[in-house]
Amino acid sequence: MAPVQRPDNIATMINGVERYNPENVEVLEAYLDKQCQSGEYDLEANLAILKLYQFNPALAKEPIIVKILVKALTAIPAPDFNLCLYLLGEHGHLESIEKLTELQQLLEQARYVKFWQADLKPWTLVVPSFESEIREVIARVMSMSYQTITASALAGNLGLTGDAFEKFCASQQWQINGDLVQIPINKGDWLF
Repeated sequence: MAPVQRPDNIATMINGVERYNPENVEVLEAYLDKQCQSGEYDLEANLAILKLYQFNPALAKEPIIVKILVKALTAIPAPDFNLCLYLLGEHGHLESIEKLTELQQLLEQARYVKFWQADLKPWTLVVPSFESEIREVIARVMSMSYQTITASALAGNLGLTGDAFEKFCASQQWQINGDLVQIPINKGDWLF
C-alpha cells in the first residue's frame, strides 16, 4: 500500500474543527475515490467521513461506506476494519457490509483459500487493486510464518496459479525449488 500523501486541504479538514463540518463530506468522498484508484490509503480521512455520516445520517451513502470498508480490509491485520464498523451504527446491517465482514473474518482467521473462493468481483469494481493489495497482506503473513512452504499451499493461499504465481513469488524474492518455496527470513519488516 502506498504511503499517505495527504493533500493540505484534506489535512486541514480532518485535523481541526472542520472535521465535523458536513459541507466537507463531498471533498472527503472525492479524496476516498482517489485512494481507491491510486492504491493509497488514509484511515484518518476515511474515519472522518464515517464520523460525518454518524452525526448526519441523511448524508450517508452505502457505496462510500463500502469503499471505506474495502480499503480497510487491505490494512489487515491492523484493526482499521473494526474501527470503521464501530462508526456505522444503523448502517452496519446492510448486506454488503455483512459480506465484507465475512471476508474480514476469513482474512483474520488466515482462511485464505476460502477467501479466494468468495465472489470478489463487487469489491474489485470498487477498488481495482483490491486483490493485489490483499495478496500483499497475505504475503506479509506468509513471510512472518514460514521459511519453507509447499508451492501448492502457497498458491492456494495467494489465489494464484501458473505464471501469475511464479511472477508473484519473484516479486517477493521467494525462491521456487520444485514443490517448495523458500521464503527469506524477514529482518524486522513484519511491523506494519
